[in-house]
Amino acid sequence: MGLSEGGQAIPAIGEIGLNHFAPYLLNRLSAQWNAELQDLLRDLGLSTTKFRALAVLTVASGITVNELAVFAVTEQSTMSRTLDALEDQDLIRRRPKADDMRVREVFITEKGLTLFSTIWPDIYGLYARFFAGVDEAEFRGFVATLHKVMRNTRGTDG
Repeated sequence: MGLSEGGQAIPAIGEIGLNHFAPYLLNRLSAQWNAELQDLLRDLGLSTTKFRALAVLTVASGITVNELAVFAVTEQSTMSRTLDALEDQDLIRRRPKADDMRVREVFITEKGLTLFSTIWPDIYGLYARFFAGVDEAEFRGFVATLHKVMRNTRGTDG
């Protein structure tokens, strides 16, 4: 057992155990989600990054490339390459922002919306399977806890 900066004893990872260490569980869950999502998307020529971009744009079309990268949880450079590919597929379009020609806004096209609506039932089915047996109160508590932890990662002002 080690000591924290305040001199308090902190448990060793073996004392906590991997099955009770939330970051480990979140990583396992995320890896499983991404693997199964990739299986669903493969035949459509979509990567998980392309899917996340389309998903964000279905609810927030017209955001900047940087905003999209944040919401889709990817690096800006990766997002730019992803958008090149999505634009080549005619799934999105980019245009300069009206008040700042240096900034590009991203919009989902009708073709992008159609593709997303085609794959959404399978994605939702995967989502429902992941949360099977979790009742509404448990789910609300889980999401509320995730939001608290996310606020903690941004500091006390977030």
